[in-house]
Amino acid sequence: MEAQQKAGEMKKRLDAISVSGSAEGGKIVVNANTNKVIQSVQIDPDFLADADKEELEELLVVAVNKALEQAENISQSEMAAMTQSMFGGLGGLGNMFGK
Repeated sequence: MEAQQKAGEMKKRLDAISVSGSAEGGKIVVNANTNKVIQSVQIDPDFLADADKEELEELLVVAVNKALEQAENISQSEMAAMTQSMFGGLGGLGNMFGK
């Protein structure tokens, strides 16, 4: 039961943390939360007017992947911290096997 509650708290925490990925020097910016949900995409209007379809698609993929990579890194750190707080008082999992 406690693990379920902790998981719910973790989801709320990850929903509240924002990350971003950009491409072309910030002309494309993708914002997401650390639960890997894209929240917004911003494209500089001048860049958009001059960009061709393939270039725009390529750069959007770059920006999205950067945002999701950042989200994954933070998510893993938060999960590790939660796991440590849950099991740290038990002497750590490594000690369970006499190591």
